Order: sequence, then C-alpha cells, then structure tokens
Amino acid sequence: MSLTLAQLETRCQAAVGDAGGDAAHDREHVRRVVHNARRLAAAENARMEIVLPAAWLHDCVSVAKDSPERPRASQLAAVQANGWLRQWGWAEEWLADISHAIEAHSFSAGMAPRTVEARVVQDADRLDALGAVGLARCLMLGGELGRPLYLPDDPFAERRPPDDHAACVDHFYTKLLTLAATMQTAAGRAEAERRTIYMRGYLAQLRSEIEFG
Repeated sequence: MSLTLAQLETRCQAAVGDAGGDAAHDREHVRRVVHNARRLAAAENARMEIVLPAAWLHDCVSVAKDSPERPRASQLAAVQANGWLRQWGWAEEWLADISHAIEAHSFSAGMAPRTVEARVVQDADRLDALGAVGLARCLMLGGELGRPLYLPDDPFAERRPPDDHAACVDHFYTKLLTLAATMQTAAGRAEAERRTIYMRGYLAQLRSEIEFG
C-alpha cells in the first residue's frame, strides 16, 4: 500500500501518542518540533518525505534524562522508527536518511548531521529547548528530577563549574545558552539567537529578584 505524506503523518502522530516521555519530551514537544521542521525544511528546500517522519518519530523511544542509556536514545528511536516505517510501507529509499536524521538530532549523541534533512531536524529539535518554551521545559524537567531552581551560594555559576545535575539554572550554562552557535541552518540560527536573547533576559530578571544586596 502506498501512503501519502498526510496519511503517514497521521500514523506517526498516533504512534508517538503511545510513546510516553518525561515532562520536557511529551507529545506537544513532538508537535512543536514538527512545526519547526516544516518551516526550516521549506527555507532549506529539504525533502519533506524525510524531514517529517524523522521529526514525528525522533523521540519515539523514551529514555530517562538521567539514565546512562540517554546517549543511545536517538539510536534506539531510529531503529523503532524504521521498523514502523517499513511496516507502513514507506519508501525504502528514504529510510536510511530518516534514520540518520533521527540519530543525529540528539545533543547527547554528539553526531554531526550529514544531510540537509538531518540539519533541519536537529535545528528544529534544538529550537524547542530555547525561548519561552525552552525555559518552561528546563524548569519542568528540573522539578520532575527534584533539582532546585538555583544554588544559593552561587546561583549563576560564576565561581564554580556549572553542574546541571545540581540546579536548573546551571543547565542554561552547560547547554541552553550554547545552542544558538550549534545551529546548522541560517533560519534556525536566526530564530535560536532571538530565543536566546529572551532567555538571557530571564536570567537578568532572576538575578534582580534573588540578589538581596
């Protein structure tokens, strides 16, 4: 059976609805990544037949953020995604590039994207870690993991190495504020820089509220 792209997206959306995930990797995260990927793919002239299934299924295997298996999460997701796509009859010629885009999207995996479609999916996922949504996701996940907002003795890691296992604010310095420089597409970089400005503004406001002289 030959599926249209719209029919495939319906199947992907149903599949990820059953995949679970933590507070920062829920179904709405996936929907936002797909939205980002559509816009970036249009700007980069990337193949939607690869970008959209990869975006929908990039987190289809749930691995806890603090699990030692976390660096392998994207590889596990790629294997699961390819199994579903073959079962649904998606074209074999696209599967290797879809698998690569899923594997390369992960910050933890540290894999360089080799195709324009993989660059689009990586940027689309990283954009969701920035801005108002990224801020909320950081704090929600930190709360779920039992981490405080900041360490009172040095809230902004100015006299110590940042440690995002210790406090939510540290995650800005270990990862979030560095993401704009890692973006692979021009449109993704511009949006990442805009969202990073918002997050720096939050940190400045937080400093003004918690420093007591």
